[in-house]
Amino acid sequence: MLDLTWKVFLETGSVEVYLLYKEIEKDNENSPFEQEHRLAGLDFPVTRMTN
Repeated sequence: MLDLTWKVFLETGSVEVYLLYKEIEKDNENSPFEQEHRLAGLDFPVTRMTN
């Protein structure tokens, strides 16, 4: 996805596409484990059990 976004930016020079590229790049900096953990939390939120 990052490569495609960069290619679109090169072709269009669009500031919006460049900002999207930077956002995707930033998201890719997280480790795969952190991304998977974050996404899993959206599907299965952790709830505390009270006694």
